[in-house]
Amino acid sequence: MLRSDFHTHTILSDGALLPIELIRRVAVMGYKAIGITDHVSLSNVERIVPEIIADCKMAEKNWDIIAIPGVEVTHVPLKKINHVIALAKKCGAELIVVHGESPVEPVEEGTNLIAVGNPDVSILAHPGFLTAEVAEKARDNNTFLEITARAGHSYTNGIVARRGKEVGAKFLVDTDAHDVCDLIDEGKAIAIALGAGLDKKEAKIAVTENPDILLKRLGRL
Repeated sequence: MLRSDFHTHTILSDGALLPIELIRRVAVMGYKAIGITDHVSLSNVERIVPEIIADCKMAEKNWDIIAIPGVEVTHVPLKKINHVIALAKKCGAELIVVHGESPVEPVEEGTNLIAVGNPDVSILAHPGFLTAEVAEKARDNNTFLEITARAGHSYTNGIVARRGKEVGAKFLVDTDAHDVCDLIDEGKAIAIALGAGLDKKEAKIAVTENPDILLKRLGRL
């Protein structure tokens, strides 16, 4: 099974590489799909999304990789989150990730709940101290909960896994990669899922089956 990662960053926000450089590296590693999800708000969404789209299209025309243009809506005031999401979609973003209430960043309380209530949001990234209410709404709205490989954000992976399992929500293991050294293979992704508290079957589903579910929802399989 080829690896898919739906949460990465490039030099267009706070990453180290151009989108095309990051896509090339995962293509060489044998990835099936990558989501380029740079941080956006009203200040940059109309500029960044078309730039991501350009490199994703070029990559897909030349290499055997699914490259999905997306965004991570980050540190946006509660009343403006849905507006930024709508604008990102209008600009052509196929994949919407929302920066969840990580334990290591001052994300406004309530962001998680708004994110899982918006049908255009595919992934709630590093949700932090996930509540039962948010987990249930994520399940009901088919929003994936992220188990993250990112240091710091991963401190609450155990809580995310436990709350999500209690209500039957779906998980993805993403890297939140900012550079090549952050990329991982399938074995490492499964180890991270196991470390969060998923059992072997659940970890395998999160790493190998759920990515294909998302790709089908996005019309990419």
